[in-house]
Amino acid sequence: MKITTKGWLAALLITTCLGLSSPLLAQQVAPININTADAALLEELPGIGPSRAEAIIQERETNGEFTSADDLTRVSGIGNATVEGLKDQIEF
Repeated sequence: MKITTKGWLAALLITTCLGLSSPLLAQQVAPININTADAALLEELPGIGPSRAEAIIQERETNGEFTSADDLTRVSGIGNATVEGLKDQIEF
């Protein structure tokens, strides 16, 4: 099989792009502390918009800190599916 210069350069470009993107894909974001985060930081979590962020803050001020991800179900509008999606992105 004969490889052309154009094909070789395309393969090199793809290999280079994949090699450069791997460290970026492997990077992880630091978990967000549910008990200390402000509304803006809470809104960075998937499924948490402005009203849920405020509800999280109100719940922890009224009833105390969260000790586990499952405690988030105390907040109206946050169910088990949302909690499962957040477990690896939050801390206490």
